[in-house]
Amino acid sequence: MPEPIAYINRRIVPASQAVVSVHDQGFLLGVTVAEQLRTFGGKLFRLSEHLNRLDRSLAIVGVDPGHSHADFARIADEIVSHNHKLLAEGDDLGLTIFVTPGLSSFAPAPLSPPLPITTLAPTVCLHTRLLPFHQWANKYRDGESLATTEVEQVSTRSWPAELKCRSRVHYYLADRQAAARFPGARALLLDEDGLATEATSANVLVYRRSEGLVTPPRSRILPGISLAVLTELATTLPITVTERNLRPADFASADEVLLCSTSPCILPVTQFDGQPVGNGKPGEVYSQLLAKWSELVQVKIAAQAAHFAVRS
Repeated sequence: MPEPIAYINRRIVPASQAVVSVHDQGFLLGVTVAEQLRTFGGKLFRLSEHLNRLDRSLAIVGVDPGHSHADFARIADEIVSHNHKLLAEGDDLGLTIFVTPGLSSFAPAPLSPPLPITTLAPTVCLHTRLLPFHQWANKYRDGESLATTEVEQVSTRSWPAELKCRSRVHYYLADRQAAARFPGARALLLDEDGLATEATSANVLVYRRSEGLVTPPRSRILPGISLAVLTELATTLPITVTERNLRPADFASADEVLLCSTSPCILPVTQFDGQPVGNGKPGEVYSQLLAKWSELVQVKIAAQAAHFAVRS
């Protein structure tokens, strides 16, 4: 099978050659701003919204990537168009865009003697991946398990909630604790006030028949592209979507709990802290939203995941 291509630092290269130096600040310090996208039918979904969020994250960390929206869009389309042709019919790709401040000022030659950090060029990379459908294919049917842990969400005194970055050791630690408490569970992250923010790598919502869908206040969470899509779809059903502070008790007593993120789109939570959510099965609102999302992208999302959970 031909090798897919990638982009790094103004070059299109075979994907195996898209490498980052061990002296890069993204590796040394975790200063990596990133966006994850996916395709449906080979077409990138909500690229413009992802690039807008990338802009905001780059502004927060003070890095100029030297690429315009048009540059990123052109490169993304070129890579995805080429790499999608390598897939089986009906399969889709994930696309990663990441930017770091570049090499550390203490990197060895050829940057010796050390240069001021402001003179160093950022690292810019775009690459695709096979969507790991096997990780969530069965969860459309069986649901996710979500659990609270002692690991807190990073305080907004450290960085704004809207920054999408790869400094996520707390995700790793929280998921380890969640799975230790309840095998197979992932973590619900609470802040220092005990309020729900997000699941690891997913926005969260609760549904109550008397209230509709409820999300934590947008000012306290990463502005998820998928959350915005879900909100749009909910209004067509119609289901109201409101914001308020959510505590673990709200999840335990909800009729439904939903997760939304780029690759799976939407998943039901059927267990919370070891207890069933609602009747312990994916709910009607989840099913309606999944159907609406599939209609929007003209791909049967759950069926696609099941079909490509094992690739030949």
